[in-house]
Amino acid sequence: MPDGSEQITVKVIPSISDVSPEAWDHCAGTSHPFTRHAFLSTLEDSGSATAATGWQAQHMIIESPGGGLLGAAPLYLKNHSYGEYVFDWGWADAFERAGGNYYPKLQCSVPFTPVTGSRFLIPEAVDENDAKDLRRALGGAMIQLAERLGVSSIHVTFSTKQEWKLLTDVGFLQRIGQQFHWHNRNYSNFDAFLNDLTSRKRKQIRKERRAVADNNLTIRALTGTEIKERHWDAFYKFYLSTTDKKWGSSYLTRSFFSLLGERMAEQVVLFVVEDGDKLLAGALNLKSDTTLYGRNWGCLITHKFLHFEACYYQAIDYAITHGLKNVEAGAQGPHKIQRGYLPSPTYSAHWISHPGLNDAIEDFLVRERLGIEFEMRDLAQHSPFKNTENS
Repeated sequence: MPDGSEQITVKVIPSISDVSPEAWDHCAGTSHPFTRHAFLSTLEDSGSATAATGWQAQHMIIESPGGGLLGAAPLYLKNHSYGEYVFDWGWADAFERAGGNYYPKLQCSVPFTPVTGSRFLIPEAVDENDAKDLRRALGGAMIQLAERLGVSSIHVTFSTKQEWKLLTDVGFLQRIGQQFHWHNRNYSNFDAFLNDLTSRKRKQIRKERRAVADNNLTIRALTGTEIKERHWDAFYKFYLSTTDKKWGSSYLTRSFFSLLGERMAEQVVLFVVEDGDKLLAGALNLKSDTTLYGRNWGCLITHKFLHFEACYYQAIDYAITHGLKNVEAGAQGPHKIQRGYLPSPTYSAHWISHPGLNDAIEDFLVRERLGIEFEMRDLAQHSPFKNTENS
């Protein structure tokens, strides 16, 4: 490990395939699904996150004198702000109206994935102080790369709180956001969870679940080899249907889902909704050792409350059954609160090259943070749990 006497080398690689899965995952670990080599390579190999789609890989690695990896970071050169979920459209518009060029920029994140996790990947065995030095080295190297490329900014999104704090040491601005997460209080079953809620909320959830059950639909959780190509064929149609309805972009290609099944089947949980032998809807989740992450949902039919059942209640039930501590149901959604998903902060850090733009954004972030903190406190008052103090 670095002790101040040995030379380390920071490199930029144009594809995740330029580093071995073993070396990358030595830094990232294999529990968190989205920072694994398998997930990032699936995005690239499927054509979902490539230079052609505006995600040009500039991944950073730190090598020891012996050539081993001491750290890594998923990094992309971007000419747009799609697929990020931490919105900077207003910043881009303001800078360009003032005569600046906001794009390209550097984005340190997992494409299309609003999930908190480490962005500066350091092996667990590294001493805490050494790990901090390596993270600072990655942050500093990103700034050097940004200056060499002449980009406007660097954005490290959905980072851990520890990274968020550390990046201020090298000149990044702090930003917070919010999502809605469910936490397992060692429930024995779904009814035990419901018994933790107020009577009115408990009755509402039971009513919603009954409404779905009365349609005689079957919902199954598939994982590993249980997921076949026919399931991915159907789910891709569901996915396209959802993006079409929301006037969104279909970031993920059809081959993404097949590759995901090939490379990470053990971490995929696919809830499928069936009417006899017909697949009608689905909810894609990935899991770590502690958390179930809801990612994509889609359907070809409309049934009242089916979205809540497939995306929220089935996820809670699965987490309880399999001893997972949390469910993160993705971006947006104050409506999740009454279903047991409470406000949780998310963190991002931003380095801005232009001093004037930096000052304007810094002022904005101070005011935005106060607003988000107030909103989170206010939303928490609507907790469906009997004991809101410990929720």
